Amino acid sequence: MSTGALRFDTISVEDYLAGEEVAEVRHEYVDGRVYAMAGGTVSHALVQANALASLHTGLRGKKCRPFGSDMKVRVITPGRPHFYYPDVSVVCDSNANSDVFQDRPVVIVEVLSHSTRRIDDGEKREAYFSVPTLLVYLLAEQDKAAVKVYRRTEAGFSIEAYAGLEAVIDLPEIDAQLPLAELYQGVDFTPEPGDPEDISS
Repeated sequence: MSTGALRFDTISVEDYLAGEEVAEVRHEYVDGRVYAMAGGTVSHALVQANALASLHTGLRGKKCRPFGSDMKVRVITPGRPHFYYPDVSVVCDSNANSDVFQDRPVVIVEVLSHSTRRIDDGEKREAYFSVPTLLVYLLAEQDKAAVKVYRRTEAGFSIEAYAGLEAVIDLPEIDAQLPLAELYQGVDFTPEPGDPEDISS
């Protein structure tokens, strides 16, 4: 996910959803405020597309369905609901086909960037964790073959780390796997001159 400028005026959920139907730029909706979605890098787009393609193939003929970054996820909060555009989401109990968002994601994938890391692995992670159906939250690096996985357990969410193109993420929650060789297919990890140092933990 790439988030751009914040618009400081607050609007209703109804106005937000109506605006998204005609907006040329997508926006996420948090506490009544809308955040413009900025474009990502080539690497970001490749990892996002690869994740969707791999999960689409692995889930073909099964109950659960993957969605790309055009599908919003609604997170119910004590105040106004939040609406996010995850890079990939997997839903096993879908909303109606006429809906423009999903309420019950089981798996969510976000591709990290330097500008969105704090949000994706901070406030957005906590929002996703509040969704009762969410079982797995994956954070994929775009400049190296590495994925952090949060997996729901009886005691909360555990953390797993996967690195290297030989690694395979098992997803028994949706009867699928996500090989890192597929996730990072076609991604060039050669650093470009002037790239900032990696700040991942």
